[in-house]
Amino acid sequence: MAAGEGRKGGISFESQHMFPIIKKWLYSERDIFLRELVSNAVDAVTKLKRLSSLGEYEAPEGENYRIDVSFDKTAKTISISDNGIGVTEDELERYICKVALSGALEFVEKYESKGGEGGNGIIGHFGLGFYSAYMVADEVEVITKSYTYAPAVRWVCGEDGDYTVYTDGVERSRGTTVVLHVTSEGEEYLSEWKLREVIAKYCSFMPVEIYLTDEEKAEEPPKAGEEPKEKKPENDIHPLWQKNASDCTEEEYKEFYQKVFSDYREPLFHLHLNADYPLNFKGILFFPKLRENYENLEGKIKLYYNQVFVADNIKEVIPEYLLMLRGVLDCPELPLNVSRSYLQNSAYVTKVSAYIVKKVADKLNSIFKEERERYEKLWDDLRTFIEYACISDAKFCERMKSAILLSLESGKKVTLAEYLEQAKEKNEGTVYYTTDPELQAQFVEMYRARGIEVAILSGPLDVRFAETLEQGVKDGEKIKFLRVDADLSALGGGEEEENEKLADLFKDAAGEELKLTVKCRKLGEDDAPAVLTVSEESRRMEDMMRMYMPDSPAAPKEATLAVNLSSPLIGKLVGERDEKKAKEIASYLLMLAILSNRKFTAEEMKRFQRDSVSLLTDLL
Repeated sequence: MAAGEGRKGGISFESQHMFPIIKKWLYSERDIFLRELVSNAVDAVTKLKRLSSLGEYEAPEGENYRIDVSFDKTAKTISISDNGIGVTEDELERYICKVALSGALEFVEKYESKGGEGGNGIIGHFGLGFYSAYMVADEVEVITKSYTYAPAVRWVCGEDGDYTVYTDGVERSRGTTVVLHVTSEGEEYLSEWKLREVIAKYCSFMPVEIYLTDEEKAEEPPKAGEEPKEKKPENDIHPLWQKNASDCTEEEYKEFYQKVFSDYREPLFHLHLNADYPLNFKGILFFPKLRENYENLEGKIKLYYNQVFVADNIKEVIPEYLLMLRGVLDCPELPLNVSRSYLQNSAYVTKVSAYIVKKVADKLNSIFKEERERYEKLWDDLRTFIEYACISDAKFCERMKSAILLSLESGKKVTLAEYLEQAKEKNEGTVYYTTDPELQAQFVEMYRARGIEVAILSGPLDVRFAETLEQGVKDGEKIKFLRVDADLSALGGGEEEENEKLADLFKDAAGEELKLTVKCRKLGEDDAPAVLTVSEESRRMEDMMRMYMPDSPAAPKEATLAVNLSSPLIGKLVGERDEKKAKEIASYLLMLAILSNRKFTAEEMKRFQRDSVSLLTDLL
């Protein structure tokens, strides 16, 4: 060949080399073979219905379309039959004998211009699904008769790719039967339980009725006096998500949820999705009731393609922070053999995800505005979900801001805006909160006595969520969250006063491990004699350090002790002349202040017990 010239050619392969690849690598799970073959049967019925709607085929009166899956354990066969369009010998040669040539695609191209919905509902566009049969079979038969009344055809092919085509002279009805001669590795599928399990997972909502039969049992006549059992389809051909929301009842939503997710607790509520062009997908999302804050938050979002199950929990289709939801999404714009890499780079998937996020926020806001009392009852179950979503997505947080509730120590639930409006006079722009109403009861009581409401932020995400709200403030807004033991400025008490004796007593009691700042001021007579505070910033930093470094000290190294000069006990301490007794009292009051702020360390507990015994001994 002369320089600069090129020679054209075509890639070829030998079927005996191709089939082992298909058998091992076409799909990640062997169960998929049944989904693929039943999907082909659904397509055969869908095509015939399409021709009937165009007037190109006259369906017999009372036509009942169905798919039959049967197995014979003795013969080691599984059969999938339909009464759909069937194929001629020429079509069989053209579509089945050429890998990846899709008859479904050609059908769509031919009829989509004739009005109606074209290929809507046709599943197999890629021409590979049929060959998944060889994942469990070493020989496959196809017996088919076209709706055109052409002679029936029988095709037999082994796993080496060599096939034989026969003109079947036996009278048979329209449609196709695929017979799998199962290998020893695939014998687990020669079981009614196993096939029903696979059908339930992948075919529960396919749009044509599917019936399962054990051929050996089917031959047994009913016992004397028994009526033949009426067979019921294995699937629901009209899943709830394919209906309009206005046509569905609350009871139907509950039954669907319990059936699909095997969760007999009622969901909190649901969201029915029906996105039109250009997104074109449907679905239902449920908000499950969580058992507790630490329950596994991973939900179950089932992805479908024209009512055919594709996968569980596709994180690329729905944001990670929404994965605690449960539901179904039917996305016919996605390929049936969808891959993670495809989803990660799909603009369609990105738009679907954004649409779902918006609809979830809209639904929550709608319940809040229209059913405030119900929303408040649901809040404890919704809180973890909403907080996680807001922490993860600033846009979602902005959409939800008006519907975020604070649970108050008084038992009320108010929005953030309502709390700040009430706080204008005494603690403008500041939300006081407790992470442990029992441990911090002394502080809570001090704020309550002054008419200041305290929010409860005791959940695993609450404080991190508070930081998110602080960071999301706009120009002109002021929001600061302070734990009740972080700052006492809202409690009044006048100016700070110098008292060297008290300062020395408490600093000496603190020792070198705790860097203590002592501030003396007049609080209420009924308030605690001494209150330990740690700044919000320091405590948050220490909490973060403990999160990432669990071995870091549990107790803060710096703190402020507010000594209440209005307390009668402090008055006696100031006048106490016995230095030893004064030190014991100061030490004990410091330990009480620490106990109201946090749990003791092991050493502090020993010291508290020792001080208690010493004081009691002096009294007796």
